[in-house]
Amino acid sequence: MPELPEVETMCRGLAPVVGLQIQTVRFPKSHLCDIEMSPSKRVFRRRAEGRSVTGVRRIGKRVIIDLDSCDSVVFEPRMTGRVLLTEPPDREHVRAVFGFMEPDVPSLSFWSSRGLSTLHLLTPERLAAVIGPDRLGPDALQITADQLCERLRTSRRPVKVALLDQKVVAGIGNIYASEILHRARLQPETLCHQISRRSWRRIQSETVAVLLEAIQAKGSTLRDGNYRTASDERGGFQDRHRVYGREALPCLQCGRGFIRRIVQAQRSTYFCPVCQRAPTSS
Repeated sequence: MPELPEVETMCRGLAPVVGLQIQTVRFPKSHLCDIEMSPSKRVFRRRAEGRSVTGVRRIGKRVIIDLDSCDSVVFEPRMTGRVLLTEPPDREHVRAVFGFMEPDVPSLSFWSSRGLSTLHLLTPERLAAVIGPDRLGPDALQITADQLCERLRTSRRPVKVALLDQKVVAGIGNIYASEILHRARLQPETLCHQISRRSWRRIQSETVAVLLEAIQAKGSTLRDGNYRTASDERGGFQDRHRVYGREALPCLQCGRGFIRRIVQAQRSTYFCPVCQRAPTSS
């Protein structure tokens, strides 16, 4: 967390800053270890202050704020980061604050409780080198079934693990991989090379459907409460999870199975053993 729907929701919540001029960039003093950041704080301020925001967009699981200098501010929330246009949960974990010239516009705060988040100011060339198409796969909302099949049809990895690979497809994380495969009725331990083209088409279709539904619900806020929107609201998609976090509960899809939890690549995977079965290979 956060995954594509949560980061997309953050970006949409930051739309009010487009067209505004950055007056100050502050990095509050704290006894906590700094998050990963570049360039240095002094250079960051010099390159960002006085610049206007030309756009807000998402690349994979990152929030991108484009400036009129062609530089981009890149926020990577990772596990516990939030990009906020409202009062942060506390001051201790605020990593950066962007103040705007307009007095009636709230500051933008980057808050990270565990310090796993990253913050970078990148030129177009560095942006492409770090998270361009050579480093990330196609966006999960844009990848086609043929692209997904071509990238994974010879892989011997379990399909759930493969979908988490950001070099294959950008934006899918642990929660949504489980939800996608459940709706696609595919067992998550199925090896990619065993999956038919028809099943890849179903996976791609359900990927788009699940992610769009989650965006409409403003993402998923789990029991830990870590994810919040830019305006500090809870997401709503957690109430629509069909498998994630529902171990031992009845399957909402088939009504016959009970949700199982297994561990794949050190992460929890949830599935129904009745309606999610390994398909016949093509």
